[in-house]
Amino acid sequence: MRHNKAINHLGRKSSHRKALMANMASSLIKHKRIQTTVAKAKALKTYVEPLITKSKEDTTHSRRVVFSYLKDKEAVKEMFGVIAPKVADRPGGYTRVLHTGFRLGDGADMALIELVDFNEAALASAKKEEKKATRRSRAKKAAPAAEAAPAEAPAEEPKAE
Repeated sequence: MRHNKAINHLGRKSSHRKALMANMASSLIKHKRIQTTVAKAKALKTYVEPLITKSKEDTTHSRRVVFSYLKDKEAVKEMFGVIAPKVADRPGGYTRVLHTGFRLGDGADMALIELVDFNEAALASAKKEEKKATRRSRAKKAAPAAEAAPAEAPAEEPKAE
């Protein structure tokens, strides 16, 4: 039973686990998407999401705190320069874990972990769906509004002269 087991130790000592998480987090930040095992992806999610939240506030202290976890200057620059502005209005849930199947060598359950706001394919499909929905609703509601607007506009222009 897993009573009071808060984190997955991933079969490693703490120093090895910290180095693994720092390297995986910096790779995720640089590449926006990495493939790993499901267990490591879930552990990485709990490791990197507080760092992204911390990066929303661009202060020297928050940069130093994030750097102490990542240990990579380029990843910190990418985090504060590119990722933080893009996720500024998002209240959480910056990463997505997608299960991809099993690894051929040992049968490990594999996953793809990615930053949510940087998946161009998902963002493009979401925009297409929104456009379809808005076009349908505008076609029905825009016609009465369009007829009312021209009738009011000429009435206001002569008053101004």
